[in-house]
Amino acid sequence: MIATVRLDEKLEHRLNSIANMLHKKKSQIIREAIEQYAISIEKAKKSKLQMAIEKTKEIDKKEFSDFEGTIDDGM
Repeated sequence: MIATVRLDEKLEHRLNSIANMLHKKKSQIIREAIEQYAISIEKAKKSKLQMAIEKTKEIDKKEFSDFEGTIDDGM
C-alpha cells in the first residue's frame, strides 16, 4: 500500500534527523513508528480491560461475601 503523509517543517526535520542518525529510509522510520504506536495502543487497551476485570472480581467477591453472610445469618 502506498500512503501519502503531510508533515509540518518541524516533524519533517525530526524525521530526516532520525533517518540520518539510524541510516534508514524515512519510509522505514514511518513504518516502525506506526508499528510501535499500534503496539502501545494494544497494550493500553489490554491494561484497561485487565483493570476492569480486576475491579469486577473485587465487586463480585464482596457481593459473594455479603451473600454468604446473609445465608449464614439465616441458619
